[in-house]
This record gives sequence, C-alpha cells and structure tokens, in this order.
Amino acid sequence: MGSVEESPTPLPQLKLDELLDELQSRLDAARGTRDRVHSLLEAVLAVGRDLELTQVLRHIVEAAVTLVDAEYGALGVVGDDRRLSQFVPVGLTEEQARRIGPLPSGHGILGELITHPEPLRLARISDHPASYGFPPHHPPMNSFLGVPIRIRGKVFGNLYLTEKRGADAFDAEDESVLETLAVAAGVAIENARLYARARLREQWLAAGAAVTNSLLSGSAEQEVLDLLVARATEIARADLAVVALPLPGSGELEVRIAVGLGEREHRGLVLPLEGTFMGAAARAGAPVISADVHRDPRITAGPPRWEGLGPAVAVPIGTAGLGVRGVLMLARAAGSPLFEPEESTPLTGFAGQAAVAMELAERRRDSERVALLQERDRIARDLHDLAIQRLFAVGMTLQGATRFIDHPQARDRVLRAIDELDETAKTIRATIFGLRAREAGPAAHGLRAAVVAAVERATALLGFAPALRMAGLLDVGVPAELADEAAAVLQEALSNAARHARAGTVEVVVETDEEHLTVTVSDDGVGLPEGGRRSGLANLAERAAALGGEFRARTRPGGGTELVWKVPLPDD
Repeated sequence: MGSVEESPTPLPQLKLDELLDELQSRLDAARGTRDRVHSLLEAVLAVGRDLELTQVLRHIVEAAVTLVDAEYGALGVVGDDRRLSQFVPVGLTEEQARRIGPLPSGHGILGELITHPEPLRLARISDHPASYGFPPHHPPMNSFLGVPIRIRGKVFGNLYLTEKRGADAFDAEDESVLETLAVAAGVAIENARLYARARLREQWLAAGAAVTNSLLSGSAEQEVLDLLVARATEIARADLAVVALPLPGSGELEVRIAVGLGEREHRGLVLPLEGTFMGAAARAGAPVISADVHRDPRITAGPPRWEGLGPAVAVPIGTAGLGVRGVLMLARAAGSPLFEPEESTPLTGFAGQAAVAMELAERRRDSERVALLQERDRIARDLHDLAIQRLFAVGMTLQGATRFIDHPQARDRVLRAIDELDETAKTIRATIFGLRAREAGPAAHGLRAAVVAAVERATALLGFAPALRMAGLLDVGVPAELADEAAAVLQEALSNAARHARAGTVEVVVETDEEHLTVTVSDDGVGLPEGGRRSGLANLAERAAALGGEFRARTRPGGGTELVWKVPLPDD
C-alpha cells in the first residue's frame, strides 16, 4: 500500500505591500521631521544673524510663515498701554495694505492674545467669541495660530499666522514649531535691542561732544540751541522739534525754535505752564511722554497745532544747579513708534548741556554788558567834562558879544545860535543820563536795549534778522512804563509777522519826537487777510487806545503789511 504525501501547512499571509507602505510612510515622516527640524534650525540662525531690530522682526515673521506653511503672518509689538505699538505684516501686497488702511492696534483675536498671552489655535477665526470681522478690502482668513514672544519673562509681542496651506487648520506640531521659534525670536530681539541701545548711547555721546566743543569754542546761545535741535531730531528720528524758553516774570513759555512737521503753527507761540505739554515738563522738571500728543488730555490751552503728530516727549532744559531754563520737545508723525525710556533718558542729559550753554551765554552777555557800561561811563565823563564845557564857553562868549552887534539881523542870528547851543547841551546832558541809567525790569538800560532784545528774539522765529532803525531820545525821553508797553507791542508785532506774514524782509522803526513815541513794523509778506482773525491786531489797538494813542494796520501797495503804533509822551 503506497503512502500518501501530506501537503505542507500554509504560511501566514504576509501583507508585504502594506508593510512596505507603512515603512515608507514612517521613513517619509522621519525625513519630513528631519527637514522641519533642519528648517527650524536654519530659521533660528537666520533671525539671530541680524542686529537691526526692524530687520529682525521681519525675518522672524518670514521664518514663521515658511515653517508652518502659512499664507499670511504678522508680528505685533505690545506697548505699555496694552495695545499694539508696532505691527509687521508678511504676505500682503502693498496695494492690499494700502486699501485696508491703518494697521491694527490690538482688538478682536489679536487683542485676545494680548489679554491672554498663551498659544491660540483656531480652525475658523469667526467661531471665536472675540472675533468681530475684518475691515473692508481685507483678504479672507479662516485658520489661525498665534503664540506670544517673551523676553526675560515679559511679553514683548505676538506672532500671528493665518491660512494654513494644504490643510484646513494648523496642527499641534505647527504650534510646537512656532513656540520654539518664538523662544529663539525673544533672544534675537533682546540682542537687537541691546545693540540698538549701545548704538544710541554712542550717538548721544558723540552729539554731547559736539555740543561741548561748541560751548568751549564760544558759540552764541542760538547756535548751540540750533545744534541741539538738529542732533536730537536726527538721533531720536523725530518729525518735529521745538524749543521753548521762559518769558521773564510772566510764568509762560515762548517757542523760540520749531523745526519740522507743522513748525509754522508752533513758532512764536506763547504758552502757559498749565494746560500745555511742554508746560507739564517745565513744572515737573522731568521728562513727559505722550503716546498720542494730538489727543493728549493734558493739552487744554493754546491753538490746535498737533495735526498729523502722534508720539511725543518733552524734557526740561536744565540741571540741578541751574534749574529749568526751557523745554525741548520732540514729536513723531502719527503711527510712528513710541519714545522708549532708553531714548528719553539720554535726551534729558543732552538737554542739560543746552542749559549749560545758555548759562555760559548769559555770563558772556553779563561780561559784555559790564564792559559796555564802563565804556558808557567813560563817554559820559568825556561829554560832560569836555563837550558840554566847551559848548557852554562858546555860548557865553557869543552872549557877551551880542552887546557889540548893532545890526538887528546879525544880532538875531547870534541869539538863535546861542539857543541852538543851549538845546545841544540839553541833548548831550540827556544822552549822558541815558548812558548812566541803571533801570531794572523788562526795560533795563532803556528802551533801546529792550528793542534790540525783541529784535534778537524775533530773528530766531523769522529765520533772518529784521532791519532796525531807532531815532530820538528813547532812553531818557520815554518813561519806564511806556517803554515796557512799547517793547511788548514790538514783540507781539514781530511774533505776528513770524507766524502769519511769510515775509522775506521785516523792518522795525522806533522813534520819538517832542510829543510822540512811534513803533512801526513793516514786511513784504502776504498782507492782511480779508476777513481773517485779527485778535493780535485788536490787542495792539487796545494798548494804543489805553494810552491815548492810535494804531493803524494796512496792506502796503507793493505787498506786505505795515503796522504803526503811536502814543503821546507824557508832559515833563
């Protein structure tokens, strides 16, 4: 009987194709993870390579968009007011950004990350309770991923990514990658900020050296202030710089220098200490910072003059020993970054150098004034001891000779000559009195000095020196009270010319005759506007009427304006 061969037991069905597919899938995943880690490392190196903060912020957003494959990205910097002080978008074209309008300030979903600085991942932005839609012309956005960026434990800003390519939403791995990038971004931003502070400190030191050199070389006060404004504007990237100095005895500030955006509206203003931005800095004796000076509630006095401006800082010009001698204000255009503490702190020391410059200039003026007064005393002695005595001797000789003159006409001529000599002697005596005068107050050293001081102040406001002519006995023929009024009238007339006339030349004439004091200010500017505001002119007219005088304002035939303020002199 033959034996029957038994069939072998069937092997388990090995699904080799499926195993190979799974193995390939895991290899692809491992390769993808390797590539993503490699991309993450490259991104970390890229964001840490730059030292300019603006470039660092943009590179962070660009790296984030690439790493998580998002269509749009942005980095928002959180300011002290818990709103976005800076917003760096990526993915929008210039045309799209222009049509959308102003960049966001931190509402809706963006504000949610500011309020709760934790990673936020959404499949649809519109499903979140904080969402309230997009502005017109904004591209549609659905998926969202946001993570905070921290520096030394404090939130610096947030990364925002939207519209995941090739998927409906961002996943947990995208979130993990973005958090890792945010850590590296915090280090890169801190390095960039440290570098920026070092460069800023170096710039302020160089500017301070320039001011010191100007001081030691004997530059005039105005030149030092101009240098101060130019360097401060350049370093702080300001769009407007203003310097205001106190008006003696008035408790007010007068804007002496204004350069930049809206300078005409500021130049020549007289501002109270209460209700003004620069007044707040003068009263506090410390820097005052505003996030939006156009809408700052502390500004309640003065005309509107902040259109188009946003962040601002005002620092007192002074030192502990010298006190506050003025205020320097810098402002940036609306939408610009705020002034950080590292910018305002060195600005205070820099402004202190301007106070030293003003103190030195004042000391030089005092020294020059002493020398001038000594020279006046010498001239007065010479006039009294020589000129008057000789005139008196000549007059006595002629008077004695009249009894020998028989011809009537010759006798009358000699008598008239004696009268002229007497009047000349009186004029010289009045001049001697003026040279030796030691008045105090705004009219110190006579009306002539007050007029010259007013014209010098107006030079800074106008940008050129007005022509000046003085005639008559201004120092001895005009009482102190009337001299004060005339000086104030001249100051206001020149301030009006600087603010409104847009003139190329200004001429000032101050003169007296036997009965009147006349102040005339003329320019070649735009003339008097039809139906325009004339509150300043009304003030000049009221001053003249109160003294029994008159005031005339007219448009000159060849163009420009002529103001004539004429008041009677009191009887001796």
